[in-house]
Amino acid sequence: MDRQELSRIAHTHHPIAAPLDDANVAALLRRAVRRGDERVLDLGCGEAPWLLRALAAHPGLRADGVDTDAGALTTARTAAEQLGVAARLGLHHRPAAEYTSPHRYDLVLSVGATHAFGGLLPTLAAARTHLAPGGLLLLGEGYWQREPDRAALDGFGGATRDEFDDLPTLVDKLVAEGWFPVFGHQSTQAELDDYEWCWTGSLTEWALDHPTHPDAAEALARATAHRNGWLRGYQGTFGFVTTLLRRAD
Repeated sequence: MDRQELSRIAHTHHPIAAPLDDANVAALLRRAVRRGDERVLDLGCGEAPWLLRALAAHPGLRADGVDTDAGALTTARTAAEQLGVAARLGLHHRPAAEYTSPHRYDLVLSVGATHAFGGLLPTLAAARTHLAPGGLLLLGEGYWQREPDRAALDGFGGATRDEFDDLPTLVDKLVAEGWFPVFGHQSTQAELDDYEWCWTGSLTEWALDHPTHPDAAEALARATAHRNGWLRGYQGTFGFVTTLLRRAD
C-alpha cells in the first residue's frame, strides 16, 4: 500500500497529524504568530492544517507549505480555496530539504517532520537558513517519557534507544545549537491516546468500508499491528513535545 495514501487515510479524523488537540494547536499558534502579518513556512506540511488555521485567523499572514505528498497538497489547496485563503498560500511539491526561497520567514514550522531532514540537528540547520532575524521555529518532536524496554522498542517498529532522547536531553541539545525555548507543550497522555485511536481506527474503518479494495487486507493488518505495538509496547513510554524556539542571535 502506498505509504502516503495510507497516511492520508489514517489521519482522516486527526488532520493535525500530531498528538495535539485543537485547543493546544490554537494556543501554540497564538504564541507563534505575534503580529498577524508574518510570512510562515511549514517544512513537511502535509494537508497544511497549521497553515490553514493561521491564515484563517490572520488576514495579513502569508504562508508556504512544502511536502512530497501530492495528494495531501491537493487537499490543502481545496481547503484553502474553501476558506478563501488560497491567494496567500503557496504549496510546493518537493522534498523539504530541497526547498529554497528568495525571502526569509518570520515563523518556520517542522512538527513531526524531522525525518524529512534526517534527524533533529539537520532540521535545525535547515530551519535556520529559512528564518529571518528574530524569527521563531515551531518544532514538534518525539521523546522518551521513561526508559524504553524491549516491548516499547519493538512496538515502535523496532526502534533503538537512541532514536529519541528524554525531554531534558532533547532541550539541552536545542540550547547547545543556539535555540532557546520560549514556549512549549508536552502532549498529554489523552492527546497521545486520541491520536493513536484515530490513526488505527481510521485505517480500520477504511478497510472495513472497502472490503473488495486490493489494499483492504493490508490496511487492516497495518492498523492491527500498529494498535498492538502501541497498547502492548510504547504507550506511556513515547511522548511528544512541541516547542517554540528562538535563536540567541
